[in-house]
Amino acid sequence: MRENKPNLLIPVVGATVLVAGTVAAYLYFKGPSGDSSGALASAKLVPETAMMATYITTDSQAWAKLEEFGTPEAQKIVAEGLQTFKQDLLSEGNISYEEDLKPWIGGVMLAVLPSNPTTAAQLSQANSVTTQQSETGVLMVVGIRDKLKALDFANKLKAEKDIKVEESNYQGETITAVTQNGRQTYSTILNNSHLVLSPQENAVKNAIETFKGKPSFASQEGANKLLTANGDVKNILAQVYIPDYAGMVEQLLTASPQTSQLPPQTLQQFKQVKSIVARVGVDDQGVRMKAIANLDPELNKFEYEPSPSTIIGQLPVDTLAMITGNNISRSWSAIVAQSQDDPQFNQILQFLRGQLQFVNIDLDRDVFGWMDQEFAFATIPSNQGILANLGVGGAILLETSDRQTASATLSKLDNLAKTQQINVGQRNIDGKDVTEWQIPGQRALLSHGWLNQNTLFLAVGGSVAEAIATNNTPKLDSSNTFKTVTDSLPKSNAGYFYIDVEQTVSLVNSFASPGQPLASEANTVLSAIHGFGVTATSPDNFTAELEMLLALKPKTAQ
Repeated sequence: MRENKPNLLIPVVGATVLVAGTVAAYLYFKGPSGDSSGALASAKLVPETAMMATYITTDSQAWAKLEEFGTPEAQKIVAEGLQTFKQDLLSEGNISYEEDLKPWIGGVMLAVLPSNPTTAAQLSQANSVTTQQSETGVLMVVGIRDKLKALDFANKLKAEKDIKVEESNYQGETITAVTQNGRQTYSTILNNSHLVLSPQENAVKNAIETFKGKPSFASQEGANKLLTANGDVKNILAQVYIPDYAGMVEQLLTASPQTSQLPPQTLQQFKQVKSIVARVGVDDQGVRMKAIANLDPELNKFEYEPSPSTIIGQLPVDTLAMITGNNISRSWSAIVAQSQDDPQFNQILQFLRGQLQFVNIDLDRDVFGWMDQEFAFATIPSNQGILANLGVGGAILLETSDRQTASATLSKLDNLAKTQQINVGQRNIDGKDVTEWQIPGQRALLSHGWLNQNTLFLAVGGSVAEAIATNNTPKLDSSNTFKTVTDSLPKSNAGYFYIDVEQTVSLVNSFASPGQPLASEANTVLSAIHGFGVTATSPDNFTAELEMLLALKPKTAQ
C-alpha cells in the first residue's frame, strides 16, 4: 500500500518551522538564560481556546551551543547586534537586561487566542485597520526562576518615571495594569511561578480562569504529547504547537475580510493537517528545524513515494541550488482530480489545455504524462548564453519510462521554436546528441538532449549543457558541501531542497555591480554558513515530517 502525503504539507509545515525560527532568533537577541523544561507547565496556564503556542527556552546551555560555530568576525557582529538590541529594547527606562531581567526570567510561551465575539462585532462596526489588528489576542507566560529577583524588578519598575501602575482583583488574583507612553500591558503572577501578561485584559483574565480550573491548552487532545516529545532535536531553542490546525485556520479566516474570496474547496484542503509541532535546535552540524504533522489520511489526495535521489549524480559538482522529487505525473493527476471540486481552478486548467491545443500539445499527455520518475530543477554557474550577465544558468532533469512521448513533445516544441525565428540546430557533447535553440547573433538560448535511455535534460545557459552532458566530471553527490548539508538528513525522503550558500555568495560578489556589492556585514555572517538543506518524509499515512538544516562552519580560532 502506498502512503499518502498532502499537497499542503511543505508550505504549511515549512511556514510553521519558519515561525519557530524567527521567534527563537528574536528571543536570542534579548539574551536567553533559563531552562527548557517548562513548556507543559506554561501550557497549563494558557486557555484551552488558544490556537497555537510557541515556547522559547532561555536555557543558556542550549544557546551556548551556537557559540561553537562561526568566525570571530561573525561572532563579533552578532555580539554587537545583541548589545544594540538590548539597549534599544530598554532605552525608555533605567532597566538593564543583565541585572534586572536575566537573573529571574525562565522559559517564555507565546500563545495566540481567538478573537472575542463581542470584540469581533465591534470590529465589524468600526471597520478600522487599527482595531482589526487586535482581533486575536496574544498571551505571554514567563517562567520565574528567582522570585526575589522578580520582586526586585517589579518594585524598580513601579518607581520608574512616566509609568502609571494600577491594580485590580479578579477571582482572588491581582492584575497589574502598566501604562507607559500610551501603551498598556496587563499582567498577573500565578502560583508564584509564572508571570502572565498581555496587551488585552481579557486574555489575562482568561489565564486566571484557566489557573482556577477551566480547561487549558495542555488539556487539549494530543497536546500533552506534542508538548513533551522532543522530535529527535537536540538543544531545543524554540517549539511551536498547533493542536488543531484546521480549527486555527478556520478561526483566522473567519475573522479575516478576505475569507469570502476563498472557495469552500480550498478551506477543505486545510483539514488534511490535524496538528503540527515544530522544533528548532542546535547540534554538531548547525541549526536544525523539524516539524511533524498529524494527517487525516481520508482527505489526502497525494501519495507519498520516496525518491531514489540517484538523479543528483547527474548534476555538476558546482550546482548552486536544486530541488529534487519523484513522479510529477502522479502529482499532476492528483491536482487534476482536486480541480473537479474547485470550479475556479478547473476553469484555469481548461484554459491552459485549450491554449496548448492550438499548437497540437496535450497538457496532460504530452507535458506531464511522461514525467513519471525522478526529477531535478537546478541552478548552475554559467558565463555563456542569455543569462551570462547573471553568472548562472538553469537545468531541468527528468527521468521517464516513456521516452517516445517525451521525444515527440520535444519535436513539437522544436518546430514551434522555428516558427518564432529561433535557429534550431544539433551538436554533439561527449557522444551525446544535443539540440540547441539560438537567437540570431547570440549564443544558445536553450539546449536539450538525453543523458541516457531514460534521462532527459533541458539547459538554459551555454555552458550548462556541457557541465551536465560531459562524462567523467565531478558530480554533486561527491561535493563536500552537499555531503555536509544533507548527510544528517533522512535518506528515505520525497526529495531535497539544497542551497550551497558559500558558493552562491561568492558568485553574487563576483557578478555584483561595483556600486551594489553585498554589505560587508552580510558577507561576514554568510561566510559562516556552508549551506541549507530540506527534506520531507512520511513514515506512515498518519504522519508527515519536514526537516531543515542550516549547516554552519565550526568556530575558528582568533
